[in-house]
This record gives sequence, C-alpha cells and structure tokens, in this order.
Amino acid sequence: MRLQGKKIISLVHHEFEDLELWYPIYRLREEGAVVHLAGEEAGKEYIGKYGVPAQSEYAYGDVKAEQYDAILVPGGWAPDKIRRFPEVLSLIQEMNASKKVIGQICHAGWVLISAKILDGKKVTSTPGIRDDMENAGAIWYDEPVVTDGHLVSSRRPPDLPDYMREFIHVLEQK
Repeated sequence: MRLQGKKIISLVHHEFEDLELWYPIYRLREEGAVVHLAGEEAGKEYIGKYGVPAQSEYAYGDVKAEQYDAILVPGGWAPDKIRRFPEVLSLIQEMNASKKVIGQICHAGWVLISAKILDGKKVTSTPGIRDDMENAGAIWYDEPVVTDGHLVSSRRPPDLPDYMREFIHVLEQK
C-alpha cells in the first residue's frame, strides 16, 4: 500500500458533492492512508447534495496541521460554508506554508481563495468559479487536474480518477 503511514484530513459541511467527498476518501484508504473527517462540530452528521451522509470525527478547531500530511476540500455548496470558519482558513494557510499536499475540486477553490493562498498558483476548478479563482490571482486552466507544487486541483466528478492519481502521486513524494 503506497500511502501506509500517511494521514489526511478531509473537510465536510452540509451540501458537499457526494462523489467529491467519498471517492477520494475511499481511494486514499485503499492505498493505506488514514483519512479523518472534520466539520463544524465533532460527531455531527452532514448530508451531501444527493443525500449521502458523512459524520465528522473532529471539529475544525481541533485539527492541527502538524498532525496531517495532506488536506482535502470537497466541492458542492459546502465550500461556501466551510470558508466562513477562521480556523479552517488558518489550517489551510499552515498546511500551505508547510508545503503539505492540498487537494481541491470543483467549488472547493472558494476555501483556498478565502485563505488567500492562490496568488500566482496554477489551478483548475469548476468553470463556474473561474473568475473567482483568477480574481484571487490564480492562473486557471481548463484541465482535468492541475498540479502546482503541493497544490492539486480538479474540475468536477468525471475528473476524479485523474485527480486521485495525481493527488496520490504528489503525496507519495512527500
């Protein structure tokens, strides 16, 4: 298993895109990684856009960047809620400063925008937030997956296989 000993935190809130949360979690676990879920509250059930539930193990404020090798931010409408928590923005900034792998897909770019870490970075996202990404200083590409150092971004659910291949590859190198 390629990711044995790696720990990843995935963020969650209501109306996450079901596949964009669960597909990466399952792929990473298949590779031997430990993946935890953090939400606004520990032990709370969050419901995805299509009704799939996810229960957080930790509250955002309980997560420390030094405890994890990577972070995943799912898409859907959840990122618009997630980015409102200062503890999430601090976590993203700390992981960015430590060059830990940051994965974002679809609307998850909103969280990275609010954390102010995209200036000069090459990224992709759902085309619907392209202007937001570019206004934050990012260089946007319409590609299934774009990697800029430790930042791995993707557009939408059909791109999940490419996204996870690249995310795993980048995480293996750390």
